[in-house]
Amino acid sequence: MKVPQRNVHPPIKPPEMNRNLTLVMFAVAAATVATNVQAQTESPLNSARGSAFADSILKLMTLEEKVGQLNQLPGGGSQTGPRVPQGGEALIQTGGVGSFLGIYGATYTRELQRIATQESRLKIPLLFGHDVIHGFRTIFPIPLAEAATFDTARAENSARLAAIEATAHGLTWTFAPMVDIARDPRWGRIMEGSGEDPYLGSMLAAARVRGFQGGDNAMGLGKSDAMLSTVKHFAAYGGAEGGRDYNSVELSERTLWETYLPPYEAAVKAGAAVVMASFNDLGGVPVHSSDWLMSDVLRTRWGFKGIVDSDWGGIGELIPHGVAANNADAATLGIRAGIDVDMSDAVYANNLAALVRSGRVPIALVDSAVKRVLRIKYALGLFSDPYRFSDTAREARYTLAPEHVAAARATARESIVLLKNANNTLPLRKTLRNIAVIGPLADDAQSALGNWAAAGKANEAVSVLAGIRNALGSSARVTSVRGAPVDTADTTGFAAARKAAFQAEAVVIIVGERDTMSGEASSRASIELPGAQRDLALAVIRAARTASATKPVVMVLMNGRSLAIPELANEAPAIVESWFLGDQHGNAVADVLFGDYNPGGKLPVTFPRATGQIPLYYNHRNTGRPADARNHYTSKYLDLPWTPLFPFGFGLSYTTFTYSNLRLSAPRINAGDSLGISVDVRNSGDRAGDEVVQLYLRDDVASVEQPVRTLKGFRRVTLQPGETRTVTFRIGPDAFSLYDRQMRKIVEPGSFSIFVGTNSDASMTARVDVAGDTLVLAPPTPRVR
Repeated sequence: MKVPQRNVHPPIKPPEMNRNLTLVMFAVAAATVATNVQAQTESPLNSARGSAFADSILKLMTLEEKVGQLNQLPGGGSQTGPRVPQGGEALIQTGGVGSFLGIYGATYTRELQRIATQESRLKIPLLFGHDVIHGFRTIFPIPLAEAATFDTARAENSARLAAIEATAHGLTWTFAPMVDIARDPRWGRIMEGSGEDPYLGSMLAAARVRGFQGGDNAMGLGKSDAMLSTVKHFAAYGGAEGGRDYNSVELSERTLWETYLPPYEAAVKAGAAVVMASFNDLGGVPVHSSDWLMSDVLRTRWGFKGIVDSDWGGIGELIPHGVAANNADAATLGIRAGIDVDMSDAVYANNLAALVRSGRVPIALVDSAVKRVLRIKYALGLFSDPYRFSDTAREARYTLAPEHVAAARATARESIVLLKNANNTLPLRKTLRNIAVIGPLADDAQSALGNWAAAGKANEAVSVLAGIRNALGSSARVTSVRGAPVDTADTTGFAAARKAAFQAEAVVIIVGERDTMSGEASSRASIELPGAQRDLALAVIRAARTASATKPVVMVLMNGRSLAIPELANEAPAIVESWFLGDQHGNAVADVLFGDYNPGGKLPVTFPRATGQIPLYYNHRNTGRPADARNHYTSKYLDLPWTPLFPFGFGLSYTTFTYSNLRLSAPRINAGDSLGISVDVRNSGDRAGDEVVQLYLRDDVASVEQPVRTLKGFRRVTLQPGETRTVTFRIGPDAFSLYDRQMRKIVEPGSFSIFVGTNSDASMTARVDVAGDTLVLAPPTPRVR
């Protein structure tokens, strides 16, 4: 069958048997075009035109067609790319499906849209979703790595370019960003988020939503290069007990509101079109059945107007959760909770119509969900041009576009964190004639992509070994030795690794995790290096030291979580945290190793000394007996320091930075006022570099126990040698707020300590007094039920 080309496809032709339907569809198409060309003053998620359109179509739909709009089915793989499941085309024709996930390709999605808009009764276009987490075909650093940039503009740009590329392949919807706070690095999906801090997580969540959707408050939706953004997993999925994926979450209401909910709220306020429910329960209530979360918190308190998607099979999983006896019960609980779209398991499709007819489910609940789906499709402009996202010319133009690849390399370089650099081991000289590259991940281009790599391909990614060879060309001999597998105790390769290290002028050791060791269903009970890699690295370091005490030895980590590496931190002269950086991993690492780029990344997660320290995070509350080395009866361990190996916000540079002249706009402010904080930062070294200036705050005495300090601002600045710059922050009432005993969000009068510096251990401090009466910023939170 020949697929019509862009701008020459046949017009939508509603069936002549229904004159009312014909009039509605033509009116809608005209209204949609008008909406797209005029300046919008309201969010497309809540536009009056979109609502009127949805109401008009809703009146014409049968119950089965309504349920079909709530049915989201997965595609399957084939030799020619992802395809709809068997019978999928017939479902499109009968209006039995509203969206697909895992289906892309300009030509194929165009054909499916043709079936939907030419062969179905109501001619409602489809949505196509995919896990575009850190790039589509051009793969950027994993989100945890990108969080290490502390650069919201960079994160927004990565999402923008991913959307441009993905929409050119027919996609209209991404299941990103994941904004779950993760304080337990055993949890595999920590790699998919922004780490442990709610402020950093909130800033990056909003930035990524803006990037995917082409602007703030969803105002970019309707353009052919903007896609629906999904904030997930709502809520507190990152708090899974024991770090085990899909596990229960047990949190106090206070911790939920103070730590876990802020990034979701920030994403919603930025205009996220979709929220995805999480697999976990909260307080014994599985989230897919929680009307408290979906109604009281999300829609009522936060004013969310978009759609709520289930996670894969999440509605059906209410049965093993033990709150539903069968799929009919599960469907009832899901729709009553406010889950609009059922992903993958057809629980709604197989049960919802009968439940409505039997009276167990009010039709109004179904209508509300369908209306939200129709509004979303209207906002994307699909009713005026269902083929706008299926453009083969755009697909060819933007797939691995040079500007995208360049941006991926720039982002990768910014994501790298220098953890140690004793005796200026780095950067390495490009005049080296013989370098040994050792480790099981050195030539692993697949792992360089990281998990959730969408349509990325390993043969298009650059491994560390390839990046080093690219940097040195033919002028040096680069010897590669695996030394050991990633995850077994096999040591037979140690001898060859020691020999290579002994003979080389410089040694680079690459150790860590394969890409499949982090991500969904990839939790680890131990965050130490897997297999024999620790012993391999120690053997190589000692062999190199035997040959020459001054031989440069660098350890490069590849991983999707924080790792416990105390012995290596002690013995390795230099350590580079590279995470999984995507297509340009190897080139970015080589840029740093050889000094073409000065690393400036900072850790978005705390690095423990051992798994037994978990959970370990900087913004903990104090205790009545804070750790004190001089007092045995304080909160610490007998066999290990209580402090982290590397703190949150930590990262070194090839230059040095000096902080001075911390000053406040006023020593005393009233509750409700804002405060200016300024500090002078000087590049006191001999090369240009980036510094992330970090601002922390502590409420010294409060009615409710507060964290020892919390991040309230950050700024990434580039300074030339000898350059001094004044960095100024302005923080408002929200920065001084807390949830009181009634769970109101308030600002209390009192003393606050300000800390500014290069990581969460910042010691430069000032104090401000907040005067006046207690200021109420928000009423009590909805109580959990």
